[in-house]
Amino acid sequence: MFSSQFQDTGEILTVHQLNNAIKHTLESQFRQVWVEGEIADFKKPSSGHLYFTLKDETHDSQIRCAMFKNNTYQLNFTPESGLKVLIRANASIYRPRGDYQLIVEHMEESGLGALQQAFEVMKKRLQAEGLFSSTHKQTLPEIPKCIGVISSPTGAAIRDIITTLRRRYPAIPVIIYPSLVQGDRAAAQLSRAINLANDRNECDVLILARGGGSLEDLWPFNEESVARAIFASTIPIVSAIGHEIDISIADLVADVRAPTPTAAAELVSPQWQTQFAEFEQMRSLLLKAMSYQLQTYNQQIDFISQRLRNPKQQLREAKLRLQQLWQSLTNKMQNQLSQATYQIQHLSGRLHSLSPLATLQRGYAIARYPKSDSIIRSITPLKPNQRLDLQFSDGTVEVTVDKVNADK
Repeated sequence: MFSSQFQDTGEILTVHQLNNAIKHTLESQFRQVWVEGEIADFKKPSSGHLYFTLKDETHDSQIRCAMFKNNTYQLNFTPESGLKVLIRANASIYRPRGDYQLIVEHMEESGLGALQQAFEVMKKRLQAEGLFSSTHKQTLPEIPKCIGVISSPTGAAIRDIITTLRRRYPAIPVIIYPSLVQGDRAAAQLSRAINLANDRNECDVLILARGGGSLEDLWPFNEESVARAIFASTIPIVSAIGHEIDISIADLVADVRAPTPTAAAELVSPQWQTQFAEFEQMRSLLLKAMSYQLQTYNQQIDFISQRLRNPKQQLREAKLRLQQLWQSLTNKMQNQLSQATYQIQHLSGRLHSLSPLATLQRGYAIARYPKSDSIIRSITPLKPNQRLDLQFSDGTVEVTVDKVNADK
């Protein structure tokens, strides 16, 4: 592109001009290229940048490469001489020396390119279906009744999980659903283990785990069958696959992702010391509440007790009051009886003084007709020879009227 610019004019170029023109051409024509080769002459100075040569399999072609520090953080392996890698880079030229080189933006172990592409395709498709959506994520139980672990029964991951669970909350039972976690048959076994755990319904949380490894090693956890088994699970699933920098399809579908198997075990199990401390705190609060309530009741009882006297004392006081009332009543009755007696005697005396008997005792007599209670008060009806009865104080005599003399 630059040749016509200068050939037409016949202008003689400086080295600087030529390098600039070549640099412009390389950077515009060979931008974002993928190159596969073997690392040679690998260097990592104190600056953190990586410098190496990328050789072809025939070793008859090579190109200098540079990977600056800000792009090295994404590496999930340790580059070294002799390692076959796949890089994504921009072609450029180091102008001071005129050296042609590649500025590397991404690097992965060779053979991973197809898998990485398949991963991205699977990820995009399942994400579009909603398998990664947070609306489908299930909540982990606060204190699980039983924990299920799907992993290799002989791997380091299962040992880390069991050790952590025994340390944190040994009372929770753990059921292991063994499965291959690597190789061609692993995906089918992982899917069956998830389905089996759901069919048995023995656990209320599951841990899907394996240790670290390459993308090929972790590939069963990127299979669609495993992703759909996780999505269909009615039991919450915690994924702990590979290292923290490894992200699998299973991690994206799972209800919770843990960076390591140990972290997964910590997520699903409460710390028994914490639970015991909370229990002790609740017990202390309950005892204080009960003590306060008892004190309140005791105060109420004391207050009521002060108002309620002893029944025996009440009986004694009632008996005393009864005796006092009886004595007072007796005295009043005697006084009233004495007064009544006196009045009777007084009235009797007066009545006796007015009684005909008293008059008879003074020498008077009462005249009646015979066999009659009628008193003769006048001489008018009397006639000679008429019989009368005269009553004296000590008896009665029968008399005959000889003559009737009226007072003049």
